[in-house]
Amino acid sequence: MTQLQFNLDLDSLKEAVINSNIETVVRSAIVLVLNEYMERERDQYLQAASYERSTDRLDYRNGYYERDFTMSVGKIKLKVPRTRNGDFSPSIFEKYSRCDQAFVLSMLEMVINGVSTRKVTHIVEQLCGETVSKSFVSSLTQKLDPIINDWAKRPLNGTYFPFIFVDAMYIKVREHHRVVSKAVYIATALTEKNNREILGLMVDHVESYESWSRFFQQLKSRGLQSPKLVISDAHKGLQKAVLREFIGTSWQRCNVHFKRNIINQLPKKDSKEIRTMIKRVFEAVKIEDMRNFKEELMSQFSENKKYEKALAILDEGFEDTIQYMEHPEEIRPHIRSTNSLERLNQEVRRREKVIRIFPNTQSAFRLVGAVLFHYQETNYSKRKFF
Repeated sequence: MTQLQFNLDLDSLKEAVINSNIETVVRSAIVLVLNEYMERERDQYLQAASYERSTDRLDYRNGYYERDFTMSVGKIKLKVPRTRNGDFSPSIFEKYSRCDQAFVLSMLEMVINGVSTRKVTHIVEQLCGETVSKSFVSSLTQKLDPIINDWAKRPLNGTYFPFIFVDAMYIKVREHHRVVSKAVYIATALTEKNNREILGLMVDHVESYESWSRFFQQLKSRGLQSPKLVISDAHKGLQKAVLREFIGTSWQRCNVHFKRNIINQLPKKDSKEIRTMIKRVFEAVKIEDMRNFKEELMSQFSENKKYEKALAILDEGFEDTIQYMEHPEEIRPHIRSTNSLERLNQEVRRREKVIRIFPNTQSAFRLVGAVLFHYQETNYSKRKFF
């Protein structure tokens, strides 16, 4: 690497120290260093010092122009040297663009972590003494688009995912001058090595069979193979889409949601015995015992009208809710419900609440995708789950 040697105007720096506060001193020092660095860089490019006669000279000096440059210490004004033919370009802005990029990435990080654009502009002003508009911060988030799009479209054929968890959550988006609800479809999975991975997302209209089919088709187009088990809530359209799109795949109804649905139909008083028996059913270690305990419960309480609705739910959804029992015992606690996906949805919701209403569908995809991508990189990829 070429080494540049230069001298600083220490008198100017000394004056800044005496007459200014520490922030001005820091900025003045940076300005002096960068200006002198660019000056020596121009000498090296010309292959001739100022007023030097040389047969190796490539071009001639042509004064300076001023340029503002925002760094983490604030905005500084630099004297950028020029040449007559205009081919010279200082490397300063390229070298120090890392600082500028870090500054931008810090703002993006704040947005992804749920800090409003209004608060981001306030923080930037406190740190740098410069005001940035909310629209500027919003425009910065567009830098995430290629990153999120590449991640959301990455191939899935290199890994087999035996267990897939899917769910949809609703957000508000402006569309055609009105606010509408849209569904965000999210899929996560367990690998054969027991690692969690976020497979993808899709923003669409209301949750329906057609939308779920499109989401599964997107995942399949990226190479997703039919899993052993899909775990979700009891949405009818989702169930139908699973049966159509994944041949040979079983569907597991979320055990937690299912038990909650049953309990909600029980009377608050005089139901302790049936609640205990329901708990006994789902705590059984063997699938045969679960079925036997369930039949005992149905026989004992079937004549009691106040338990009619709860027993109907139990009888109808029981087999779909115990599919996880067909798999090894050590993995059952991790595939019987969508709790892991619910926790991920809470992370998305925490950031989504800051925005409240997305200006368009793309901005919704961008933020939710950024949150999922960040969570995958910082949580899922750094630890073994069991």
